Amino acid sequence: MQQYFHQLADFLTSCLRGAEQYKCWLESESSDFVRFNRGAIRQPGHVQQLVLAVDLLDGKRHASATLSLSGAFDADRLILESAVNRLREQVAQLPEDPHLLIATEVHSTSHIEASRLPSGAAMVEEILDAAKGLDLVGFLATGPIYRGFANSFGQRNWHETSSFSFDWSLYQTRDKAVKASYAGMNWDSAAFRSKFAAAAEQLEYLGRKPVSIKPGNYRAYLAPAALYELVGMLNWDGLSEKALRTKQSSLRRMHLEGLQFHPSITLRENTAGGLAPGFQAEGFIKPDCVPLIENGRLVGSMISPRTAREYGIEANGAEAGEAMYSIDLAPGELPVSRVLQELDTGVWISNLWYLNFSDRANCRITGMTRFASFWVEKGEIKAPLNVMRFDDSLLRILGDKLLGLTREREMLVDDNTYGGRQTGSTCLPGALVKDFIFVL
Repeated sequence: MQQYFHQLADFLTSCLRGAEQYKCWLESESSDFVRFNRGAIRQPGHVQQLVLAVDLLDGKRHASATLSLSGAFDADRLILESAVNRLREQVAQLPEDPHLLIATEVHSTSHIEASRLPSGAAMVEEILDAAKGLDLVGFLATGPIYRGFANSFGQRNWHETSSFSFDWSLYQTRDKAVKASYAGMNWDSAAFRSKFAAAAEQLEYLGRKPVSIKPGNYRAYLAPAALYELVGMLNWDGLSEKALRTKQSSLRRMHLEGLQFHPSITLRENTAGGLAPGFQAEGFIKPDCVPLIENGRLVGSMISPRTAREYGIEANGAEAGEAMYSIDLAPGELPVSRVLQELDTGVWISNLWYLNFSDRANCRITGMTRFASFWVEKGEIKAPLNVMRFDDSLLRILGDKLLGLTREREMLVDDNTYGGRQTGSTCLPGALVKDFIFVL
């Protein structure tokens, strides 16, 4: 695949005329997909696709096209040649782009990580064996993912890894279910069995009569999957340099007024420890780590090339949307084995969904509890909790109301496959909160 990509890049170079330049970005995968329902295979499949985004530049004018290719060079070169001709016609009619910034220094890289995964069939066999006697609904995606960048200056970057994600739910009755996931680059049978057993154990609690609680403030434990949804909201321009400067960021008060999170909060874009490539679509190399929040203080932001050009600052490897791709939230000191004891009486929240900002200026978020959330008394799970709506600010949840983060963390992989598998990942702990605001 890498050699094929280099062929495409060299051919694009040969298509240029005069002062024209180009850059291109490849996203490709060879993926096995399996859907499960009622503990059995519902739909197996395989997808192999190659998508190339080509940007033709003439000075500060440029136009782009996204092409679906076959992987056969002789056929794909005809598609490329036709696309370049169309882009050339468009570029001639476009105005200059004042914020265009492209990588002109050549930094070529190649990262190929050999697959450590068993076959998809072996994974499926383990899943079906674990699911015996249970109503399992799930989705498995596995296989290699490829990313490539090239430009007319001779820069070539290649990223090739194999990963998997298995997202599943165990249903008790009707809408009562336990949701769990297992993902990474190395399938560990013992780790999978442990996670599956933990989900099955929670399933037993769902057989108890559910309880409702009145709206109010409750001591709560946010499992990693629930905290992931909250932290992920910071990718809605929260840590974007452009949004911070235009006062659109949900963390604007941290930026303008010096508000802080709890001192235990350290958040970074950890490219070296994630699944995403170490380069971005404009060809700029990403640092191994970008500090964003250190000991509760906002110390950095995600800076794309366009923002860097607009404000005369240095880019730090962010994509155009200035979102995090390799989120890393540092662990705390609370052992997971002591969470129930430390929670004492309150709510165990396994998952959240339907999140949105209710007050972006104050980083206030609303959403619903989802699947296995429980009422806990004196360190013991008593009953499943009926669905509740929360409305609370991250400035509180991760601020003065935070009691502690767990010592153990989970790696959660972006399981979105709409248009293609993603390389986003998040490594984070669970969080114990002094009071969490439920409104309905």
